[in-house]
Amino acid sequence: MSARMSVRMRIVAWLVVVMAVALGAVALAVRSILLTGIERDTHLLLEQEAREFQTFAVEGRDPATGRPFERADELLRMHLRRQYASDDEILLGLVRDGAGYRVLRQEREAPYDLAGDRAAVAAIADASGSSGTIQTRAGEVKWAKVRARMPDAAEPGGAFVIAYFVDRDRAEVAHTLRVLGAVSGAALVLAVGVAWGVAGRIVAPVRLLRRTAAEITEQDLTRRIPVRRKDEIGELATTFNDMLDRLERAFATQREFVDDAGHELRTPITIVRGHLEVMGDDPTEQRETLRLVTDELDRMSRIVEELLLLAKAERSDFVRPAPVALMELTSDIYAKVRALGDRRWVLAGIGETLVEVDEQRVTQAMIQLAFNAVQHTEVGAEIKVGSAVSGDRVYFWVSDDGPGIAPEEAERIFERFSRGTTPSSSPDHRPGAGLGLAIVRAIAEGHHGTVRVMSTPGNGATFELDLAQNAAAGPDRERPS
Repeated sequence: MSARMSVRMRIVAWLVVVMAVALGAVALAVRSILLTGIERDTHLLLEQEAREFQTFAVEGRDPATGRPFERADELLRMHLRRQYASDDEILLGLVRDGAGYRVLRQEREAPYDLAGDRAAVAAIADASGSSGTIQTRAGEVKWAKVRARMPDAAEPGGAFVIAYFVDRDRAEVAHTLRVLGAVSGAALVLAVGVAWGVAGRIVAPVRLLRRTAAEITEQDLTRRIPVRRKDEIGELATTFNDMLDRLERAFATQREFVDDAGHELRTPITIVRGHLEVMGDDPTEQRETLRLVTDELDRMSRIVEELLLLAKAERSDFVRPAPVALMELTSDIYAKVRALGDRRWVLAGIGETLVEVDEQRVTQAMIQLAFNAVQHTEVGAEIKVGSAVSGDRVYFWVSDDGPGIAPEEAERIFERFSRGTTPSSSPDHRPGAGLGLAIVRAIAEGHHGTVRVMSTPGNGATFELDLAQNAAAGPDRERPS
């Protein structure tokens, strides 16, 4: 049943159960305390009346003689005349009269004619104990008796009886419990109303989250849950929004990958199909066609590999930082890029510290930047490579003296499938797919950094990687001056 109940109903139900148990426990405790108090007060009352009679029997004097009482009936009658009983209390004197007892009573309206109940009087008189409980038509009676022993053994003895009707006190306890039950019921109803409203406010973000999740489709991942609170529900909404951000980026990357792949692979596929369709039987023509087809297939393979690499850039493990000596890393990069072309390579600077970066990704980015420099410079041109450290940032750069880059292209060249319009100076230049610099930017962003180009048309270009020294520490901080 709980599985079919809403969260709001379960919260209210648990609150009702807890409050009902608590109020029930309070009622039982109050009842026990009040009944125990009645028992205690009744016991004290009986003891007090018994002590007063005992004291009067020892110290009392007959008003007629001024001497101690010699007759039990006179002692009992005088004591009864001097006592004031409460509303639920009856005081009696029992004087033995032959085989029975003669009952002495006070001249007052009693809650019950106990003296006329011969069975009750006989039960009290004949009881061997000094106290007990009997049932009458008026309810339960607790009693105590004190025997009156006279100095003259020939004088028949008697007993002083104190009887207390406890049912009226117990009725007051029942009335108190009924009032307590009514107040508790009203409090429970009020608590249910308050709990219903509070539970509604608590689960409102959850309902909003459910509706938002139901409205999200693969085509619409832009909806977000407004976060207006800083408790666990607010954290849940924030986490859900973060998850949607990741899903939106993943779907965007997927669509971009499919669109880019379809766009870029359409041309080489068309070329390959066209050449194969018109290929004749001439061996020379076949060799030339196979060469062109192989070249296009290689280009397709390179495009797919680069697209897959860019797709992996969205993963958290795309960059795996580890401690590495910057001097050793820079020297290795310099040794590798020198094999890219017949240029005058210069190691313009080298940092001397321990940094935490992904050595392979940084090397891949620098080789791509150096390859671009080779593609846009002539044989023998100067290309500078270097690294440096400033504050908590580490910098790598590649600088050339080629034709440079137009200012309006400085940002666009880092986009996917974007190619610069500056003509190449290298005779071996082969146009790529326009993914190399996009890969460099992805590697820089994976290190919580960025890549920039500083260039003036006709005076060369400098590409700079600005990375966090500790790429695993979190987002990049403000760049030092």
